Amino acid sequence: MTRYFAYGSNMSTALMKRRCPSAVAIDTARLDGWRFFIMAAGFASIAPASGSVVHGVLWWLAPRDLAALNAYEGVEGGLYVRRTLPVRRQDRHEPALVYVGTSPLAGRPRPAYQWGLAAAARQWQLPADYVRTLERFAPAPPSTLLLPEAVR
Repeated sequence: MTRYFAYGSNMSTALMKRRCPSAVAIDTARLDGWRFFIMAAGFASIAPASGSVVHGVLWWLAPRDLAALNAYEGVEGGLYVRRTLPVRRQDRHEPALVYVGTSPLAGRPRPAYQWGLAAAARQWQLPADYVRTLERFAPAPPSTLLLPEAVR
């Protein structure tokens, strides 16, 4: 089993159930010293930033789930790279797989993408100020709370 930290659309339990049927949610967690942003491609990423924090969800992934996520995140095509980073859950740090976008260039989120992130963050009761930060990326009111697979 692989411990995986989701900070983007994979925070959604509904979407993870479709993408990774064997995945098991562990808890919320945070990644200190990193900031959230939207890449030029329109998807979430993170970048090192002293004093910043990214909130998200820890999952246990079975090997089949990991293969599905590697494909979904475009690892082979170079959209994301896999990193092992120390995330903080409750009072301890734990190593976790994190997908980091390869582009440092900021962009705008794809339609409905960011609203799905904010909805997932609310579902997990992430800090209200962090949810508001995610909501600021959204250009328009949500048309749906679940992202269709066609979003990416």
